[in-house]
Amino acid sequence: MREDIEDFILYLATERGLSENYQLSTRLSLEGFAHWLERRGRVAALGEEKVAQMEEDGEEPVEIHVKLPSITYQHVSDYLAHKKRLGLSAASIKLIVVALKIFFRWLHIRKRLSSDLTEHLPLPRIERYLPETMNELQTDQLLEGVSTDAPRGLRDRAILELLYASGLRVSELVNLTLDRIDFDNRILRVTGKGDKTRLVPVGKSACEAIAKYLNKERPEMVAKRTGNEVFLSRRGTKLTTVRIWQIVKAAAKNAGLDINVYPHLLRHSFATYLLSNGADLRIIQEMLGHADISTTQIYTHVDQQRLKAVHHRFHPRAK
Repeated sequence: MREDIEDFILYLATERGLSENYQLSTRLSLEGFAHWLERRGRVAALGEEKVAQMEEDGEEPVEIHVKLPSITYQHVSDYLAHKKRLGLSAASIKLIVVALKIFFRWLHIRKRLSSDLTEHLPLPRIERYLPETMNELQTDQLLEGVSTDAPRGLRDRAILELLYASGLRVSELVNLTLDRIDFDNRILRVTGKGDKTRLVPVGKSACEAIAKYLNKERPEMVAKRTGNEVFLSRRGTKLTTVRIWQIVKAAAKNAGLDINVYPHLLRHSFATYLLSNGADLRIIQEMLGHADISTTQIYTHVDQQRLKAVHHRFHPRAK
């Protein structure tokens, strides 16, 4: 089975051209299943106590080769139940199920298995939680929480302004390059999930904040190994997603906000603010880079809740 997994990952990379992150996620899911099957085989051969003792002592495990024809639907079902007992979320289990389904379908198509044993394997139902948002007052307070006189303050202010003005994902922000900003038309060319490029408008405040940073701070941060990324670390390298989180958290603390503030909260707030002010859902979908409109529709529920709250508070017969 391990060899089949290697062949499948190679197929994803060469024939499907899928991203390294997708390949890694799929590999981890499939190798986790393979490891569970191998351990199951060792337990059958040696007993649970012996296997547990060997693992505790760090001994080399008894080599067990899992043959594809010996795998059954029950094995898959038992493995998913095992992961659920460990406390894995429905979303994480769904990733494993998807990986197993595409793997076994590929094995069947390539005639390595006579049938696709996961064909009727259901996907876990995932509860849709309404995204948290900030109101305009909280957002203004967050933005004002960044001192532009502090070291790299112009950079941090530009980052927050851009996250709120354009609803970018953190990964999209750290990979944004200088050649993808059109200041004249206030437009960004953003490469998002699946290497898809989209155009995203940028507000005046964000453009001005970025321009100040580019003119005053960024030139001083450039080093020999500096690339074309817009936002740089103090060493002149591309910022990491973790560092963006730290910048947002520090700004929230300085602003005295008593809510949990994180980068994606600005993206949620961006979308909700547009919707509540009459923006078309399809336009919001395009700006956020959602492949499916159903992902964007969750913001309609947020707006409905807000409408209900206003109605309940102000209508004389609402209570």
